Amino acid sequence: MKTLAIIGQGGHARVLADAAEGAGWAAIVLIGDTPEDPAPWPCAGSLNELLHGVVEADACLVGIGDNSTRLGIHRCLAREAWSTPRLLHPRAGTSPRARLGAGSVVLAGAWAGVGTTIGEAVILNTGATVDHDCVLGDGVHVSPGAHLAGGVRVGECSWIGIGAVVRQGITIGRDAVVGAGAVVVADVPDGITVVGNPARPLER
Repeated sequence: MKTLAIIGQGGHARVLADAAEGAGWAAIVLIGDTPEDPAPWPCAGSLNELLHGVVEADACLVGIGDNSTRLGIHRCLAREAWSTPRLLHPRAGTSPRARLGAGSVVLAGAWAGVGTTIGEAVILNTGATVDHDCVLGDGVHVSPGAHLAGGVRVGECSWIGIGAVVRQGITIGRDAVVGAGAVVVADVPDGITVVGNPARPLER
């Protein structure tokens, strides 16, 4: 019986555990520093214990919402030659001509279209859609109910907020944030937060 270790003990980790059960993983443990078990999945130990072989598992996923933290731990696991599988919820889907990177997850009701390339440690959250020929960099999070039209490019570790809409052909830079419900009709530079309809840079 193969065991999947999910790093994290919060809400996103439990969402991944639930999706992994639906995808057929028979044994699932969570990894974190809090000894209390976030029922119904047991906490098997800390990340340090996992990396030093105290906790045994066949594969690992990072169940942490913060993009840079998630990507950093994912890359650490890759350097240590851990298996970091792709996770597809049984009620999610991708085109057979879409590419999904290691450690990325597609959650319930989400979809990735034909020609789309999704990097590593990416979250396509509940009900999110990414249409044809999009390119998502490593560590991106597309929040629940967000929709990317065709040909959108999103840079590493950027976050598309809940219910946001991105027009076709738009480029969103690295470490950018698209606020909840925003409608993006122009390119977003690196490190910028945009909000509103149409989306504009947030005043500092």
